[in-house]
Amino acid sequence: MIFRLIGGAALWTALCCSVFAADFTFAALGDTPYTAEEETGFIAMMAELNREPLAFVVHVGDFKNGHSACSDEVFLQRKQWFELSRHPFVFVPGDNDWTDCWRNAAGGYRPLERLRKLRELFFAEAASLGQRRLALARQTEAKRAHPYREHARWVHGGILFATLNVPGGDNNFTRDRAEFRARDAAVRDWIRQSFRLAREQQLAGVVLLMQANPWAAAGARRHGYVPLLETLVGETTDFPGEVVLIHGDTHRFRVDRPLLHPDTRRPLANFIRIEVFGSPSVNWVRVRVRENAGNVKFEVTPGS
Repeated sequence: MIFRLIGGAALWTALCCSVFAADFTFAALGDTPYTAEEETGFIAMMAELNREPLAFVVHVGDFKNGHSACSDEVFLQRKQWFELSRHPFVFVPGDNDWTDCWRNAAGGYRPLERLRKLRELFFAEAASLGQRRLALARQTEAKRAHPYREHARWVHGGILFATLNVPGGDNNFTRDRAEFRARDAAVRDWIRQSFRLAREQQLAGVVLLMQANPWAAAGARRHGYVPLLETLVGETTDFPGEVVLIHGDTHRFRVDRPLLHPDTRRPLANFIRIEVFGSPSVNWVRVRVRENAGNVKFEVTPGS
């Protein structure tokens, strides 16, 4: 590991290599807190996470409900709570955090303006949040750059992790088609770049983190996820290691294999989906990553 300091917080970078012999645990959560009661539970959960031996924590979006204020004050409050983490803390934006902020109940904001505010508060540095910082590569600095600082990437223990701004609902497909197309192209490019890097460095696995459940949408809403799923199928099929997608959105903890081969319609054997808990449940998911007979294994259990 390489350690240095940024703003008084320890920043560490996990060096990658072709040898996989890791055993580490990280936490995933999302779709919380939604209510005043859940806010109290969230603070308690953060304290619980701080007592755990974790490599990092990831919140996969929707840090408030879709009809509450998208104000600067709420954004700042959530950031302050995330910064309580003694572990590196990575946040991925969800629909309640920006695409749904146009609703009158949420303050009638312009979604792209709220996304800019999220970038200013949560994604300004090339590092995670938290009292111990994790160095991140952002898509704005990639060889094929896109203006999406929320798209981040890091390697830990021979596994590549990448965040994607893919909000729930319909991925903003209906309300702002131009915005959807530009961001969807950047998302799919980031996925392809990440898998290319994982293959070149002979990494054991790829973990993608986003808010939306792409299998939940039906009818016209599903169009917002078709290109992403097609890209994911192609890259997973061409990758020799394990692929994990962690998301929230539909508030149901589960671990399964919903990604199907386009020809056989059978589940792809090297892919698993992990959905985190969500409101009204304030809980987290423990993911242990370890070597097993030369292969990577993901062990998934409720946090508490």
